[in-house]
Amino acid sequence: MDLSPTSVLLCPPLDISHSSAGGVIFDSSSLRQQTTIPKAFIWPSSDRPAATEELDAPVVDLGGFFHGDEESTMRAAKLVANACERHGFFQVVNHGVSELLARDALDFTDEFFRLPLCDKLRARRKPGGVWGYSGAHADRFSSKLPWKETLSFGYREAAGSERVVIDYFVSVLGEEFERMGLAYQMYCEAMTGLSLAIMELLAISLGADRMTYREFFDDSRSIMRCNYYPPCQEPEMTLGTGPHCDPTALTILQQDHVGGLEVFSGRAWRYVRPVHNALVVNIGDTFMALSNGRYKSCLHRAVVNRHRERRSLAFFVCPREDKVIRPPPPPSSSEDVGGGPRLYPDFTWAQFMDFTQRHYRADMRTLRSFAKWLESSSSATAT
Repeated sequence: MDLSPTSVLLCPPLDISHSSAGGVIFDSSSLRQQTTIPKAFIWPSSDRPAATEELDAPVVDLGGFFHGDEESTMRAAKLVANACERHGFFQVVNHGVSELLARDALDFTDEFFRLPLCDKLRARRKPGGVWGYSGAHADRFSSKLPWKETLSFGYREAAGSERVVIDYFVSVLGEEFERMGLAYQMYCEAMTGLSLAIMELLAISLGADRMTYREFFDDSRSIMRCNYYPPCQEPEMTLGTGPHCDPTALTILQQDHVGGLEVFSGRAWRYVRPVHNALVVNIGDTFMALSNGRYKSCLHRAVVNRHRERRSLAFFVCPREDKVIRPPPPPSSSEDVGGGPRLYPDFTWAQFMDFTQRHYRADMRTLRSFAKWLESSSSATAT
């Protein structure tokens, strides 16, 4: 696999300003030759206040939990509960994911995004789809574009899924990408195992039966996303990822040492400091519904850097498409885990995914807007 700079010459000339569908093509090497960034990448100043303080996101040691130490497990559950009731972000260490495996996954992210643009476009995301390559999400939006490239693909825990990621890379990019697919296949398997452990810890922290969420997500349908944030000549004018809440259940993020993740908490943007060999975990809208709003899916974003590139790997944990999202009862009570009246109607992940992909650009109101949309759709169908 030739990834040298000279391989760029093998690509035919591309119109970097617009695609065949009329959207911007994000070719950062060409865009950086300009003195200013295109208007489509400029965000309103209200979305760009600087973060000056660090988020109080606890670093939770999972070592005792994995070794069956009850005292350590309850200590970890308390830290998780405190963070999730406030903003939904915490970091985990001694998580069992090999540091070598994590480094390989980041290295392959570098290899993919250094490919000539025409090669990356072979994996281009199809309209309405989730899997594939996207430059600045220009296939979906025409303004407030993020200064980044992404590669997304699915992973599921089911019979016959042993090569699902490998087969995707080979079918889309070619046989020479089998090693890349294998590295991501192994990474997704490790992330799935970790996510189920975290689901067990979340259940303990909420006072539910400890296996409730682990069993609910045992046949999960997750999404892996590789993010690349190139250096930007006007970082103060744009964002790498705009303010949003994740519609998925849980996100496990590996960020490199550059940093750039910020969370809106306490009426201010706060940065999440990278911790060596730690993974950032945050609650998504789907799990907020599963906890009846007790655990928060918080607004977050990514900023870019003038001189340094940034990479991150996001593993989005989703339930099987037909699973009904409703909070479970705690072991000793008939009330839901979150207590109080139900905040959200029952829904399936397929319904919520369709809403976020076709009807709504994710923000801090996504779940509330979806609930209203679902209720109005049900009313319309009933009449």
